[in-house]
Amino acid sequence: MALIKSISGIRGTIGGKPGESLTAIDIVKFATAFGSIITETREDKTVPAKIVIGRDGRISGSMVSSLVVSSLVSIGIDVIDLGFSTTPTVEIATKTEGANGGIIITASHNPKEWNALKLLNNEGEFIDAAVGADVLSRAQKEAFVFATVEKLGTVSSNDSYLQKHIDLVLDYPLVNKEAIAKRGFKVVVDCINSTGSLVVPQLLKALGVADVVVINGDVSGRFAHNPEPLPEHLTSLSNEVVKQNADFGIAVDPDVDRLCFVCEDGSMFGEEYTLVAVADYVLSKRKGNTVSNMSSTKALKEITQKHGGDYFPSAVGEVNVVTKMKAVNAVIGGEGNGGIIVPDFHYGRDALIGIALFLTHFAGFSKGLKSFRGNYPDYFISKNKIELENGVNVPAIFDKIKSKYRNNPINTEDGLKIEFDTDWVHLRTSNTEPIIRIYAESNFETTANNIAKRLMADIKELKD
Repeated sequence: MALIKSISGIRGTIGGKPGESLTAIDIVKFATAFGSIITETREDKTVPAKIVIGRDGRISGSMVSSLVVSSLVSIGIDVIDLGFSTTPTVEIATKTEGANGGIIITASHNPKEWNALKLLNNEGEFIDAAVGADVLSRAQKEAFVFATVEKLGTVSSNDSYLQKHIDLVLDYPLVNKEAIAKRGFKVVVDCINSTGSLVVPQLLKALGVADVVVINGDVSGRFAHNPEPLPEHLTSLSNEVVKQNADFGIAVDPDVDRLCFVCEDGSMFGEEYTLVAVADYVLSKRKGNTVSNMSSTKALKEITQKHGGDYFPSAVGEVNVVTKMKAVNAVIGGEGNGGIIVPDFHYGRDALIGIALFLTHFAGFSKGLKSFRGNYPDYFISKNKIELENGVNVPAIFDKIKSKYRNNPINTEDGLKIEFDTDWVHLRTSNTEPIIRIYAESNFETTANNIAKRLMADIKELKD
C-alpha cells in the first residue's frame, strides 16, 4: 500500500491503514485541510468559499467524491460537482465559475487501485509548493475547524462543462475544423474505460471526423490494460487501427490530460512527439518561446530554434512547467508524456485542445501519419523505473552518482540530469509513485537503453 504527498496532489492506493494508503480518514483530512486554506485566503469573505470538483471513471471515484464533498460542506464551502469529468475540464470550470479552488479526483495514469486529490487554485492551476506544504501540515495536525449547522456549505451539480470544453476547443483560433473534416479521417480511440469516452469521440465528431471507432469505451474504471499510454500498453489499439484500416489511433489516459497517436500501420507516432508536432504548428502561426520538462525530447528545442524562438527546460511536474512558461512568455509548452499546454487556452495539460491542434496540423499534410512522422527527428528515449523500498536514501545515492560522473555536465534542478556529448540521462524520484525514473535519450535506441541500464546498475549498486 502507498500514500504519496507531492506537488502533484495526494495520491495513494485505496484501503489499508490510515497514513499508509489513501483511506477514508486520509481523504477527509486532506480535503478539509485544503478547504480550510481556501476559506481563509479567499478575497471576498462575505460569501461562502466555492470549490469545483470532478472525477474520472475509477472504481473508487464515487466513494472518494462523496467523502470530499461532505468534508468541504462540513467546513462551510459551497461545492459545484461536475461528476464525471476530465482534469482539464475541471481546470477550465474552476476559473469560469469564479471558484476559489478546485479538486480533481483522479490518479491520472496510475492503475485502478490508486486514486488521488489534485488540488487547484482559483485560476484553475495546480497549487504551488508552499500551499501544498500547508495542506500537508494542516492535515497532519488536524488544524481545521468545522462549521456549525447554520453555516454548512451547499452542493450543486453541473454536467454542462464537457460540452463547454468542446465548444471552447472548436472556437480556438488555430483550430481548423473545416480542414480536418475535408480529410475524411477514420479514427480508433482507446478511452481506457474512463471519462475520455464521454468527450473524445464527441470532440472528434464535432471536428468533422465522421468515422470514429471506440475501444474500452465503458466508464467502469476497470481498465482494460495499464492506463499509462505507453507503447507496451497500446497493443490492442495498434491492432485495431490496422484491423479497421483506420488513418490513425488516439490514446488518452484516464483523466484526459495526456495524449498519444498510433500511425496507420500500428506503429507509435511517439508520445514525445505529440508536443513536438503541436509546437511545430503553433510556432508556424505564432512566433515565441517553448518550455518542456527536462525529461522530454531535445527535438522540441530544435523545432523551436528552427522557428526563431528560444527553448527553456523546467523541472518535471505541470506546476513547474506552467511557472516556467509564464516566466519566459512561452506560446506553447508541456511535457514529453503527451501533455500539451496552450497558455491562451488555459494553463493546464489538455488532450482535447491537443487533439484539435494536432489534427489541424496533420490535415495540411497530404500523406499518412507514418509519413508525417518523418518531418521530425527520430530520437529515442529509453524510459525505465526502479521501485523504491522503504527507507532508501535517494539523495545519498544521487550524491554518489553525481561524484562518479563529475566530469560530465550535470543539472541538479530536478534530480540529476547528466549529459554525454549529444545524449543525456535524467534520474529523479517520481511525484506520483514510489519509484526512481531513469530516462535516457540518444539518436540510437541501443545507446539510450545502454545509458539507462548503466545508471540503473549504478543505482542498484549504491543502494545495497
